Amino acid sequence: MTTSDMSDDGEPTRRDFIHIFGAATAAAGAGAVLWPLVHQMNPDASVLALSTKEVDLSAVPEGQAIKVMWQGKPVFIRHRTPAEIEEAKSVAIAQLKDPVARNANLSGTEEATDENIVTGASGEAHEPWLILVGVCTHLGCIPLGTSAGESRGDFGGWFCPCHGSHYDLAGRIRKGPAPENLLVPPYQFVTDTVVKIG
Repeated sequence: MTTSDMSDDGEPTRRDFIHIFGAATAAAGAGAVLWPLVHQMNPDASVLALSTKEVDLSAVPEGQAIKVMWQGKPVFIRHRTPAEIEEAKSVAIAQLKDPVARNANLSGTEEATDENIVTGASGEAHEPWLILVGVCTHLGCIPLGTSAGESRGDFGGWFCPCHGSHYDLAGRIRKGPAPENLLVPPYQFVTDTVVKIG
């Protein structure tokens, strides 16, 4: 401020107050106009509802699997038997085509051990429950092996008949053209029998 903008006692004048008040009012008005424009760019409620999905697993018997949809993609949830868990644990990393777990709940560099694949967002492994995005990593087909009686390929997990990719009981690619293991989506157990995906 210059000395002409101040009164004789060094205080701001009435004109200064009017300018400050006018600028503050204009800023508030601009905010009131811009807020709805910015807010309309947020995802709508139906999109937010699809970002997560809760699944009750209490009705899935041991040895069976279900398929649910999450964000437009199938997710396979398998309730593995103790024998299936032991078989998945017995596979050496050196035998795997893709040695990385591909688990969104981990940092992304962990080895494809069974424990790393069944670890959720809490960092706790839930051995009986295998949760995978059901999209073949070769060309995006949906592998078979969710329903009882379906062919599960050479390794007891999933089989993609389109190009012959075989996945084991931990969703790891073992044979065929697929370059990577099936992806593990972000998930956490809300209770012992309810899992939230996303």
